Amino acid sequence: MTEPIVASPHGPLAAARRIAAMVLRYAYLIRGSWTRVLGLVYWPFVQMLMWGFLQLHLAETSSLFAQAAGMLIGAVLLWDVLFRGKIGFAVCFLEEMWSRNMAQLLLSPLRANEFVAALSVMSVIRLCVGLVPVTILAYVFFGFNLFGLGLALAAFFANLILTSWALALFSCGVVLRYGLGAEELAWSLAFVLLPLCCVYYPVATLPEFLQPFALALPPTHVFEGMRALVLDGVYRADIMWQALGLNALFLAAGFTSFRLFLRSTRVNGSLLSQGE
Repeated sequence: MTEPIVASPHGPLAAARRIAAMVLRYAYLIRGSWTRVLGLVYWPFVQMLMWGFLQLHLAETSSLFAQAAGMLIGAVLLWDVLFRGKIGFAVCFLEEMWSRNMAQLLLSPLRANEFVAALSVMSVIRLCVGLVPVTILAYVFFGFNLFGLGLALAAFFANLILTSWALALFSCGVVLRYGLGAEELAWSLAFVLLPLCCVYYPVATLPEFLQPFALALPPTHVFEGMRALVLDGVYRADIMWQALGLNALFLAAGFTSFRLFLRSTRVNGSLLSQGE
């Protein structure tokens, strides 16, 4: 009598199944709650309307905005890629903290890198659910077609989503180590960097001593590239590569910090007692 063949829990196929199972878990949470779906669309829609109407007013009174129609609303939509990508990652992580399920997950065969991969996939899914309808409405209300940026949009999107994952990894690591008392960091970290990312103004607007710090952030290069494309019709591939290089460093630092916080949590024994 032959023994049944058992799939190895360490192979790439098993890892892919665990990642898919986590993605499916979070997808069910969204599908089963219309309030979660509404929350994904509501804030991007409100921001798009507010900044879109402001842009219409400025276009009537400023020759710059009349010349560069869509620059402001484009910046708003691209900033939402960064912010919503980070929040999509962090909220799925926080769901486990709120339900006090984190210890059970990390004591299961699920590995830390598989958990991070599942959260990354869900951040893109949540981002698309919220941003695609708002992008369509931006065209309906204001005639701005974000998809009209063409291949440049793919470079902008990729760099911003990579930055969002790096920030989310660090903030989630802090929450994992210090508990839900540090939850505010998961929501607010991106806003700390907002003034230096030069979302609505060029780097030259900043004081000279702040400009090197701004240029050390990947999103700054993305928004500079967006303005070059909208104002001058030029796609700056060079600064997109600079942003990608910086993102590689940010992601490495983010994942390393997450692993160190996780190890510290296990060592001091607080993994099983995480709470409010």
